[in-house]
Amino acid sequence: MQLFARNGHVHIEGAEAEVNQATHVFEELKTLLARKGIVSPDDVSAILSRVRGVEQAVPELSFSIDVFEPGRKIRPKTPGQARYCEAIAKHDLVFCIGPAGTGKTYLAVAMAVTALKQKRIRKIVLVRPAVEAGESLGFLPGDLQAKINPYQRPLLDALREMIDFEQYRRFQDQDVIEVIPLAYMRGRTLNEAFIILDEAQNTTISQMKMFLTRMGMGSKIVVSGDTTQVDLPAHQQNGLTDALRRLSHIEGYCDIRLNEADIVRHRLVQQIVRAYEDSPVAKAKKR
Repeated sequence: MQLFARNGHVHIEGAEAEVNQATHVFEELKTLLARKGIVSPDDVSAILSRVRGVEQAVPELSFSIDVFEPGRKIRPKTPGQARYCEAIAKHDLVFCIGPAGTGKTYLAVAMAVTALKQKRIRKIVLVRPAVEAGESLGFLPGDLQAKINPYQRPLLDALREMIDFEQYRRFQDQDVIEVIPLAYMRGRTLNEAFIILDEAQNTTISQMKMFLTRMGMGSKIVVSGDTTQVDLPAHQQNGLTDALRRLSHIEGYCDIRLNEADIVRHRLVQQIVRAYEDSPVAKAKKR
């Protein structure tokens, strides 16, 4: 495909599909410029990502991701994210695998919050394995909350965008929202709960089994992770990859795969992910 700019006009030559896609990009940029008066590199990146998914139909969501923050609604921004939200709505057990910035955690929390607001559940439980730094919680300073807070920060940040601080504190005090490390899930049964396991690539096989079997009546589980960022010892198989293999035949289960086209962070994040995936080490691991 070739582009020529002359006298304020852009001429595009190439295959019909490519020309149509490029035309769509320029039309969106023109509309955005007229509305904002300026177009940033991030705007260009967002439009390119959106247009690349034009040929994939974005599912019409049969629900609104309506959170507690007044006037705030959260919507998926890519076809992959839309499929993820649809899967959470329709299935009781959903696994989502994808690189950083694809909204795995954020959208799961949004779906949990709207389920709580609509009284379809009584409790939200946010869980994360505390292994990223290679340290045991017992060696960290402070009480339990102080120890686990750094590990749960991404979940807390997402929650606080959707629920005002005072209401969040009330929900915590009433045990409606619980944020805990994976190790503290053992022995529990959670009924009518929306349970999210984040960073699941850092679970062991036995931990994943333990977590999944906490599911009680009327509950929903979402498991998210990035299989390219495993922090477990090299000899230890992670529970996320193992579960994807074991659970594929189970009714009521769904797994969603997101990729770099679903990244909605800074425009450089897509390029960073691509650079690591294209490295010789990454390619060798895939073999």
